[in-house]
Parts: sequence; C-alpha cells; structure tokens
Amino acid sequence: MAQIDDLPPLRDVIAAHGLNAKKSLGQNFLLDLNLTSRIARSAGDLTDCTVLEVGPGPGGLTRALLAAGAKKVVAIEKDSRCLPALSEISSHYPGRLDVVEGDALKLDPVTLTGGDKVRIAANLPYNVGTQLLLNWITTPDWPPFWSSLTLMFQKEVAERIIAEPGSKAFGRLGVLAGWRCKGGILFDISPKAFTPPPKVTSAVVHLTPNDSPLPCNLKSLEQVTAAAFGQRRKMLRASLKSLSRDAEELIVQAGLKPTARAEEIDIAGFVSLANMISKTENS
Repeated sequence: MAQIDDLPPLRDVIAAHGLNAKKSLGQNFLLDLNLTSRIARSAGDLTDCTVLEVGPGPGGLTRALLAAGAKKVVAIEKDSRCLPALSEISSHYPGRLDVVEGDALKLDPVTLTGGDKVRIAANLPYNVGTQLLLNWITTPDWPPFWSSLTLMFQKEVAERIIAEPGSKAFGRLGVLAGWRCKGGILFDISPKAFTPPPKVTSAVVHLTPNDSPLPCNLKSLEQVTAAAFGQRRKMLRASLKSLSRDAEELIVQAGLKPTARAEEIDIAGFVSLANMISKTENS
C-alpha cells in the first residue's frame, strides 16, 4: 500500500470516526492509496489548478490530489460525519483544502472554485454521478469553467458516456458527452478495492471539452435525444412524433432516414435534427 503522507491509514480513519458507508448516500469508500494516487495523476498537472472534488468521504482521493501538488482542493461533502476526518487533512495541508458541507447538485461550482483553471476529479457517489456529469457538460457557457473531468463511475455508466453510434451502450448520455467532450475510459477498478465492495466494477473516465462543438441549441438537443432514446426500438418517425406533427419531414430535412433508429444516428445527425426542431419552434 502506498504511503503518500504522514496521515493515518484510511481504515484507521474510518474506524476512528465511525464512518460506515451509507447506501442512501451512494457511498463506497476507495481505500487503496495506490489507486487514489493513480486517479490523481490521471487528472493531469494540478500544481496551478483548483481541483473540485465531490463526495470525498474519509478523504482518500483528497489526500492523493494534495500529495500530487494540487494548488487547492475544494471538496463538497454531504455527509457531516466525514467533516472531522477532512478537517484533519485540511490541517495537514494548511490553506490548500476547502471543505464545503452541502449537496453538490444544489451548489454553484463556479462560485465555489472561482472558475479559473479548474479540474474536476472525483469518485462520484453512485446515486448522483450521472446527473452531476450532465450538469457539467450541459452548462450554457461553453467552453466551461473546468478544463478536465476525471471521474469514477460504475463501468456500465462509463461505457455509456464514451459509447459510439451503433453500439448498445450508445444513448442520450453518449450524444451529449460526445458532442461537447472528447476522452475515454482510463482504467477499471475492481469491487474489492472498495469498502463496502459494490456489486459492479467501476471505471475512471477522463474528459476534456471540445473548444468548438457543432453549433446547436442545447435545449433542442436534449429534447431530441430524450425522445429518440426514450423509445429507442422505434423508428425516428415514430419516436419523434411527440416533438412535432411534422416529425418525418423534419427528419428528412435534417438529412436522415425516417426509418432509422436512434442508435444508428451519429452526433452530427442528432445536432442537425435538433437544429431543425429549434428552427421550426422559432419560426
């Protein structure tokens, strides 16, 4: 086991503070400091960055990020039981760790971080991970406040994020992520590395923003993908009827086949379709 600082081993920290993982909070604590250090390294050069972390728990990844030289870490933690353990880390790294108690879904990350040279790195709680990712990649301001995302998900979710058209994993998440970001899965993490062990394998995803994504109305793209993949077994002419009575005509004008199914359409196709929908709504 790696020794990255002079703080106690994470198992001792958990025992000392009574931090049994709560299923209701989607908690699975990653105790292997070799792995947390690998995640921190994967986030890139942190020496001139503010790192936003969500769900630090007892602070395994927090410690790795600070040991890797992060200029500052802003850690959002909903579980008040974890605050004393995080306070000990803050004392060990004076002025470099800000712990914010609260719900990351309800807090403004730009206000918390200052929005300058921000990298996001986190072992996201399973129950809110996908929604947090969507919040970060569908922000109206683009390029966004963050320069990279290094995030751990259930492997099934990770595969959906980076999925290509034609695959079974390809869906709304893959379209939105692929439209605005580039990246991939870095490595898998076994359930045995966690306390308690989850029933699934996890994976670390690294994403960076596309500086110039295809021009598109975000709201329309979200509507189109939700409708198309909400009934993915149906042809587009049927699944998109809820958006327009002229769905088939709009599909043709977008350069697509009305008989195609959602998983067959690439990102450029969805963008074209969303732009046609947006055009008719504004006409």
